[in-house]
Amino acid sequence: MRIVLNLDIMMAKKRISLGELSQRVGITMANLSILKNNKAKAIRFSTLEALCRELDCQPGDLLSYEEGEDE
Repeated sequence: MRIVLNLDIMMAKKRISLGELSQRVGITMANLSILKNNKAKAIRFSTLEALCRELDCQPGDLLSYEEGEDE
């Protein structure tokens, strides 16, 4: 079981690059890449809020639950 951050999908839908989103949200490209590639173990609510604001979406659009083994 795991929670997946569908950041790459939302970025593609909104046609926004990693660099542009990084600037808008105010986090480094390295940290944003960790989120995008589902390597993060946690996400701050303030970061989630900023992502939702800039991508014009709801937290449920970014987060999903997958059954199965953790990676």
